[in-house]
Amino acid sequence: MTTTEQLDRDRVRELFDLRGSYLAEVGGGYEGDPYPVWHRLREQAAVHPGTVHELTGYDGPANFQGLPHLDRPHFSAFTYAACDAAYRDAEVFAASLTPVDPGNGSLAVSNSMIALGGRRHRRYRALVQPSFVPGKAGWWIRNWIERTVDLLIHGFADAGRAELNVDFCAAIPVLTITGSFGVPVEKALDIRAALRNPAAIVEILRPIVAARRESPRDDLISVLVEAEMTDEDGVAHRLTDAEIYSFALLLLTAGSGTTWKQMGITLTALLQRPEVLEAVREDRSLLRPAIEEALRWMPTDPMFSRYVTRDVDFHGVRLPEGSVLHLCVGAANRDPARWERPDEFDISRRLRPSFAFGGGAHVCLGMHVARAEMRIGIGALLDRLPNLRLDPDAEPPRFIGLYERGATEIPVVFG
Repeated sequence: MTTTEQLDRDRVRELFDLRGSYLAEVGGGYEGDPYPVWHRLREQAAVHPGTVHELTGYDGPANFQGLPHLDRPHFSAFTYAACDAAYRDAEVFAASLTPVDPGNGSLAVSNSMIALGGRRHRRYRALVQPSFVPGKAGWWIRNWIERTVDLLIHGFADAGRAELNVDFCAAIPVLTITGSFGVPVEKALDIRAALRNPAAIVEILRPIVAARRESPRDDLISVLVEAEMTDEDGVAHRLTDAEIYSFALLLLTAGSGTTWKQMGITLTALLQRPEVLEAVREDRSLLRPAIEEALRWMPTDPMFSRYVTRDVDFHGVRLPEGSVLHLCVGAANRDPARWERPDEFDISRRLRPSFAFGGGAHVCLGMHVARAEMRIGIGALLDRLPNLRLDPDAEPPRFIGLYERGATEIPVVFG
């Protein structure tokens, strides 16, 4: 049985379709191009009262990090300089206004490392950071990414055609992250489907955590089981089960979604430009700048939020304590003050850091793993699928979604 058969394509399509019910609440129903509106807003002012989706003109469901909080004033930043200033000042622009404790309280991403600040955040992050540094990418590639990519391509290489969004992009990150937890392939989608029901995920992970405490292996759960953290009193202790589950929920939420959409965006951008795709095929050193340009040009998560901890004058706007500042990193990544011709997808432009993976102390922990997944995945497609191109007889892919942007189906032919 192939990996794609084990995964159940229909179920993958349900869980990984931005237009489906699973992602509708984050703006999956938005099918327009938000960038012209964001350009206009950025030109008018760095910061505007209101949320990004309201200012964009979308009145559908659009919940996301920092939303809805109907009882708080909302503001949105659209320039690179404003987003950069907010990311750099974690004391004023905090990841959470309320104290969180990953070892106690609710099982939720909002009660995980992502909502911590200051020293507590640094201590928790330091436990897993070594597993996600660039030098550790080979560990991920050897143990999970290469094998997953190979099995997926094997499932359609002889067919002469494929739908890469479901058959490839969606499956790679979910299999990579669940594989790193020791979860078998047939349960990978159970994990993805249970992201809204953390207790169900815990029930899947509980026996794995117990087994790794008895006999560690070369996987991420073992890293967490063996990690030691020093508390405020200088006493070192191993992570509790609750703390491990907190890490796992955060990594699953980010790891099984973001890379899927970003890989689809990158592939679509290349397939829409056959001459660029051919250049990358002929010179694989161009794959890295192509991925970095796609990250800048269309980050899959174009907005993140911060909570204002005290009254502050910020880029000409008074932000009251307790308000929410939404950082429209999608607009910031196309700020002409930082990039020439920012709307163009140009893999030859000089590389400059963007906000595709956020910024500041909370910059995405898994960004190097995500880059490795995209590099290995797209490279393998170019190696094994000759004359890869969009299917001329199928509806071409489009970019949709608001707070989670991505491609629709990506139908291709090859051979």
